[in-house]
Amino acid sequence: MLNRIREDIKTAFAKDPAARSHIEVLLCYPGLHAIWMHRVAHFLWTKQWYFLGRLISHISRFLTGIEIHPGAKIGHRFFIDHGMGVVIGETSEIGDDVLMYHGVLLGGTSKEKKKRHPTIGNGVEIGATAIVLGAIHVGDNARIGAGSVVIRDVPAGATVIGVPGRIGIGYSLKDVNDLEHGKLPDPIAEAIRFVIKQQEKLESRIKELESMRGISGLIDEYLDKKKSEILDEFPSPRPDSGNSNGV
Repeated sequence: MLNRIREDIKTAFAKDPAARSHIEVLLCYPGLHAIWMHRVAHFLWTKQWYFLGRLISHISRFLTGIEIHPGAKIGHRFFIDHGMGVVIGETSEIGDDVLMYHGVLLGGTSKEKKKRHPTIGNGVEIGATAIVLGAIHVGDNARIGAGSVVIRDVPAGATVIGVPGRIGIGYSLKDVNDLEHGKLPDPIAEAIRFVIKQQEKLESRIKELESMRGISGLIDEYLDKKKSEILDEFPSPRPDSGNSNGV
C-alpha cells in the first residue's frame, strides 16, 4: 500500500507542474485522495461488501467532488488533475498511466446490468469536461480533447476532438504531449477548408471557360465577403503545427 502511495505522489509530480512539495501533494490533491479511497471501496466491492463500498465511495464524493463507482477498475499511476466533477461509472476500466482532467464523464448508455461503460487503454489523456459514453474502447496513448463527446471506439494513438468526437489529423504530437489543447486540430474546420478549396478550384475553371467563350462573369462581392468571414473563423493551422496536408 505504501509503495502505491509513493508511486501516486511521484506520478503527481510528473504530470502536474504546479506540484511543489510532497506534503502539498499528500494533503492538497483531491484527485489522489479520491483514488486512494476508491481502492478501499473497490476492495470491499470485490469482497461483495457492496454497501460499505458504496458508502466509502459516497464519502469520497462528498470530500473530493469526484465520483468513482466502487466497481470501476483502475490501473497504476492514474492521475486526476483538478478533479472536481469527474464521474466514473461502475463498469469502467482504466489502464495504467492515464491522465484525466476536471469534469470528465465515463458514462453508460444502457440500463441492463452488463458492461456499459468505457474501457480506457494505457497512457490515455482525457481533457477537461470530455464525455466518453458506452461500452467503447479508447486505445493506448489516445488523446481526447477538452469538451469532446466520444461515442465510438478510438484507435490507439489517435486524437479525438469535437461533438461528436472525430479523429483529428495533422496535429503536432509535441503540442499534445505538452498539454496544448488549444493547438489540437478541428476536424470540422478541416472539412470546411477542404470544401472551400475545392470550390475555389471549380470557380477558377469556370472563369477559364468563360474567358475562352468571351463571357464576362459577375463578381459577387457578398459571397466573397462571406467566404472571407468563414475563413477568418476557421483559420489554417500555423506552419509549425505539423499539418502537412496543405488544407
